[in-house]
Amino acid sequence: MIPAAAHQEVLAVVGPRGVLDRPEDLTLYEYDGSVDKARPDMVAFPRSTEEVAALVRIANKYHLPFVGRGAGTGLSGGMVARAGGLMISFARMNRILEIDLPNERVVVQPGVVNLDVTLAVQGDGYFYAPDPSSQRACTIGGNVSENAGGPHTLAYGVTTNHVLGLEVVLPDGSIVTTGGKETDQPGYDLTGLFTGNEGTMVLVTKVWLRLMRAPEMVKTILAIYNSAEDAGRTVQEITARAITPVAVEMLDGLMLRMVEEATGAGYPLDAAAVLLIELEGLKEAVEEQVEQIRQCCAACNAREFRIARSAEERDLLWKGRKNAFGAVGRVASAYYVQDGVVPRTQIAGTLRVIGEVADRHGLKISNIFHAGDGNMHPIIMFDKHKPGDLERAQRAGEEILEHCIRVGGSITGEHGVGMEKNEMMGHLFDEASLAMIGRFKNLFDPECRLNPGKVLPLGKGCMEIRQRPLSAASEI
Repeated sequence: MIPAAAHQEVLAVVGPRGVLDRPEDLTLYEYDGSVDKARPDMVAFPRSTEEVAALVRIANKYHLPFVGRGAGTGLSGGMVARAGGLMISFARMNRILEIDLPNERVVVQPGVVNLDVTLAVQGDGYFYAPDPSSQRACTIGGNVSENAGGPHTLAYGVTTNHVLGLEVVLPDGSIVTTGGKETDQPGYDLTGLFTGNEGTMVLVTKVWLRLMRAPEMVKTILAIYNSAEDAGRTVQEITARAITPVAVEMLDGLMLRMVEEATGAGYPLDAAAVLLIELEGLKEAVEEQVEQIRQCCAACNAREFRIARSAEERDLLWKGRKNAFGAVGRVASAYYVQDGVVPRTQIAGTLRVIGEVADRHGLKISNIFHAGDGNMHPIIMFDKHKPGDLERAQRAGEEILEHCIRVGGSITGEHGVGMEKNEMMGHLFDEASLAMIGRFKNLFDPECRLNPGKVLPLGKGCMEIRQRPLSAASEI
C-alpha cells in the first residue's frame, strides 16, 4: 500500500491528472505481453526528468518499490510490478527533442514510439534500424531497457548498436548522463551497461540515437518449402556463401496459415515453411545477392522462389510477419511465446525438438523466428480456462530453453529475462557469473527498490525486497 503522505507527495509532483490509483485503472497496468501479472499500488505519469527524479526520491523516502513502464509490450514480465509499489509510466514523455540529420542523430524522450522515429526522418532519406515486431506500439525507453532487436537487426545490429547516449535517473534519485552525440567517448561504457539492464539499474529519461541512410535498393524474397528442415538448411547455405541479408525470417506451416487467414499477406496455405528474406544496399550488389540466394534456395529444395514486385507487395509480406502474434489470437485463447537462441547450424534440429516437446505435452506449438541469427520464437498455445494448461505450456517452454542451452545457445535473444526466465539463469551461468551480475545490481540499487524480483534467480540478493546490505552480501 502507498502511505497517505506518499500519495499526497506524488500528487504534488505530477498533479491529480497524473496519477491512477483506483483498482479498475490499476488492472490495466498489472501485465505486459507475457503471462505473468502483478498489480502496482499507484501509477504516476511524469512529464520531465526532474519529475521522474522527484518520484524516485519519494519512493525512497517511504521505502516503496518502484518500476518504470513504457508501452507494456514486453514479453518477459520486465515491467510487471512484482512487489507492488509505485509504477512510473513514461507515456507523457513522448517528444522527439532534436533531429540532427547532418550528424545522423536524433534525441528522444523514452515514451516516443519506435516507428515514429523513422516516420519523422524518412522523408529526408533516413531511418532508425531496430524494428521490433511491436514497433508501431513499443517505445524507445522500453527498447533501450530490453536491448530490443527485430527482423532487420541481422545486418544492422540491435538497440545497443544504435544508442549513443542516455540520460538516466539512478535509484537514489540523482540524474546522470552517459555518452551523447559524440562517438567513442573516454571512460567506461556506461551507455552499453544501461542498455539492456531490463529496468533494474536505472530509469531512462532521454536517449541519443543513431540514424541511418535509406538504401538505394531493397529486394524482398519469399522462399516456399515442403519441409521446415530444408528451410533451416537454406539459412546455413546462405551463411556459408558469406551473404548477410538484412533479414531472414522463418514461419512454419502452422504459423503461416494463421497469418494468412488473418492478414491475406500472400503466404501459401499448403507449405511446411517459408523464409522471408530481405536484401538492401547498392543496386548491383543486391541484384548479385538475389541470384546467389536463389541458388541457395534451389539447392535446399525450395519449391518456389518469389521476389516482391512492388513496395506494396513487400509491405504486405512484412505486415503478415509483424502481425503474426496477433494472428494467433484467432485460433487460441492464449499463448506463451519463448525466445531461445541456438547456433544457425542447430535450427533444423531444434525445430525437431520443439515438435517432440509439443507431442509430449499435448500442445500446439507454432514457430516464427529470426532464422538469420538463430533467435527462435516458438509460440505455445494453451487454454487459459483449462486447469493446469498454463503450467504445461510453461514446462514446455522450459524444456525448449534447456535444449537451446545444451546446443550452445541462450535463454533469450531480445525479449529479456525479466521474471519469466530468472529461475533459468542458473542453467546458463555459473555461481561466479551470477555473483558478478548481482554485484552490478547492488552497486546501483543497494536497497533493491528498482524493479525487484527480476533477472536473477530468487534468493540471489537483489531478488529479495529486504535485501541485505552490500557489505553483508559478499557471496552474492
